[in-house]
Amino acid sequence: MQRRPIIFGLLVALAVLVADQASKGIVLAWSASWDAQIKPVAPFIDFAALWNYGISYGLFPQGETGRWVLVAIKVAAAILFAVWLARARSRFEAFALGLLIGGAIGNAVDRVVYGAVFDFVSLHAFGYRWYVFNLADVAVVVGVGLLLYDAFLGGASKSPPSAAPMAPRSEAEREP
Repeated sequence: MQRRPIIFGLLVALAVLVADQASKGIVLAWSASWDAQIKPVAPFIDFAALWNYGISYGLFPQGETGRWVLVAIKVAAAILFAVWLARARSRFEAFALGLLIGGAIGNAVDRVVYGAVFDFVSLHAFGYRWYVFNLADVAVVVGVGLLLYDAFLGGASKSPPSAAPMAPRSEAEREP
């Protein structure tokens, strides 16, 4: 068994976790000095200090029991992705799984430490604002996208063409 994709995926997961927690810590500390909840950064991006007590997009806010259920789900997901990572055949697959593992653990850490996930990036254009998110969310979305690409488009280029299922066989192939 080749260990290189596993190690690579775990390093990606660690890098995502560190970047996610560092960015959240920096913005959280910085947000204490803001005059308002939103801090413009560029014409299309703001930082906003928001706590997500629910599931995706703040849906279904959870109480204390729900908080620990969500932590358990994220930890279980990270473990299942790690099992998948142990079987990964390529660095591409390992990279995608590392993104998922790091993102899941990053948001789980927030729920354990703060009771909610800290979201701070707010994109907007032409009067429309998208949901507020963090680096762990980006890692999860990119990881899922890469796995979908690999499943539907990437695998076709990796496998050799198969023989035509109804190809005529020679007389020698037909005889047992």
